[in-house]
Amino acid sequence: VQLVESGGGLVQAGGSLRLSCVASGSTLSIDIMGWYRQAPGKQRELVADITSGGTNYADSVKGRFTISRDNGKNTMYLQMNSLKAEDTAVYYCNADLVGGTASWGQGTQVTVSS
Repeated sequence: VQLVESGGGLVQAGGSLRLSCVASGSTLSIDIMGWYRQAPGKQRELVADITSGGTNYADSVKGRFTISRDNGKNTMYLQMNSLKAEDTAVYYCNADLVGGTASWGQGTQVTVSS
């Protein structure tokens, strides 16, 4: 499975961005999809993930970010509202596959100016 993110950029605090992740290849093997982020000097962390059973969010983004998935377009989205400076990071798309392997996108930079 190949993943390509888009939608990152520079935005002022309080603004919004929508990230997209397009999956290609053996997409039927995808079990869980999620967004992770990594800020400079910090470990990569889960932002949100989505399965057929529902969604899960990090406490730091609850109420501000919304994850969604369009299976017909093999695309996952992350709507980010009320952005804060601490949301600045490289955002990565992840797909956990049936069988235990995982795929990652190349990442997209999100910079929030205060």
